[in-house]
Amino acid sequence: MLFRAVLLFAAGLVLLIKGGDWFVDGGVGLSKRFRVPELLIGATVVSIGTTLPEVMVSATSAVEGHGQIAYGNAIGSIICNTALIAALTVAIKPSGADKAALKLPIAIFFAVAAFYAANAYIFRSFSRFTGIVLLLCFLAYMYLLVRAAKKSAGAENTEADAAEGSLFWDIARLVIGAALIAVGARLLVDNGTVIAESIGVPESVIGLTFVALGTSLPELVTAITALTKGHGALSLGNIIGANIFNLVLVSGLSSALRPFGIPDGNTLFGIPSSLVIDIPVMFGVMALLTLPAVIKGKLYRIQGIILLAVYAAFCTLQFAL
Repeated sequence: MLFRAVLLFAAGLVLLIKGGDWFVDGGVGLSKRFRVPELLIGATVVSIGTTLPEVMVSATSAVEGHGQIAYGNAIGSIICNTALIAALTVAIKPSGADKAALKLPIAIFFAVAAFYAANAYIFRSFSRFTGIVLLLCFLAYMYLLVRAAKKSAGAENTEADAAEGSLFWDIARLVIGAALIAVGARLLVDNGTVIAESIGVPESVIGLTFVALGTSLPELVTAITALTKGHGALSLGNIIGANIFNLVLVSGLSSALRPFGIPDGNTLFGIPSSLVIDIPVMFGVMALLTLPAVIKGKLYRIQGIILLAVYAAFCTLQFAL
């Protein structure tokens, strides 16, 4: 049993690496083929692929009456994507940022996040109407980014290299890469859990490590692969796009399927801790990551280091509560 788990764990790791390789290559190929900035490809096509695990888990949970999982999954994933995954890539290899391409996704994120937060603070629940509004925000976001991509394609192309292969091959690499990442992540989490249990790791630790990491593995693999291939803009776009999709797709679809209230198990000063800690941290880490990039057109190593420190403090606080 243990030997089989180790083999499947290794197989999952191989699938993750190869899937990430094809997924990023497919995204870069589309960027070059349609003369669209990598950041916009990362914020749309690539982000949808990496966010699908969260969408499926949260939608299933909502239908089964566990909609609060969708709420925690959405905010937790945004904080993890920003203060851990993006922070790691920025701390390891800071890069320039396309200010023009960044402005629209960042503005949309903060606008949607403000609506999301206002709904949480005022109503303490997410109604079906709220879910429909969030899904409409998803459609509006895709429309605006496609329009921006067309304008970019019509302007002078900044990518000098021509795309290799066919359009079919670019799309195939994206689809196959996403599938390999999803299967690899599942194998890694399931068999990592078996291995951890067999050596006596407590269930609570397993839940906070292997299971929590599972839904963020696609973003992590994509970010690392894009970084090693020199496509930092694709990685940044993927993080911002995934964060938007966590709000409009993960929470939107979940509450549209079955309304739910915000978690109130843990409180701080008589207020649900999510409203005191999680939502403010979500806004704070996104502001710390994106605002310097929009203002200066560059990401700095110190940003990554500060974000990692914030994430460590956030996790410590969650244990304390």
